[in-house]
Amino acid sequence: MRDLDQVFRANAVVTSGITSHLPPRGHGLSGRVIVVDDEEFIRDLYRSVFESRGFTVFSAPNGEEAVKLLRTMKFKPDAVIMDHRMPGKDGIETTREMLKIDPWVPVIFSSADESVREKALEAGAVSFWSKPFPVSLLVDAMVDMMRARRRQTNE
Repeated sequence: MRDLDQVFRANAVVTSGITSHLPPRGHGLSGRVIVVDDEEFIRDLYRSVFESRGFTVFSAPNGEEAVKLLRTMKFKPDAVIMDHRMPGKDGIETTREMLKIDPWVPVIFSSADESVREKALEAGAVSFWSKPFPVSLLVDAMVDMMRARRRQTNE
């Protein structure tokens, strides 16, 4: 029962109680996303929402694992969702290191710590999402970004 309570709390924190009204799998668009967050229930929430839209989700509980994951991936992710406060490397340091490995991967910062917004953007994050926010909006933004990229490569 405790795990279910954590999922409900995570959903309330991250989504502000808003659920996605987006089409399920099979909408013709798929992608890969890495979720970096030290809270397992947050990683699970992101996984559930993104997978329901056809994304393949990789996750890491800290910066060190995220860097290792990116280095070993055969096909690079379409985006990284990065938390700030984690044991070991924080999100700023992890963003910098990941962008040294792949300077083209979009890193989307997701944190309740608004004071690090400028540092995150200076480190190379493409956007900063202040928690709580509706996860469905983040998924929409990812889909829009991927569609725009595909249009650019097809032109």
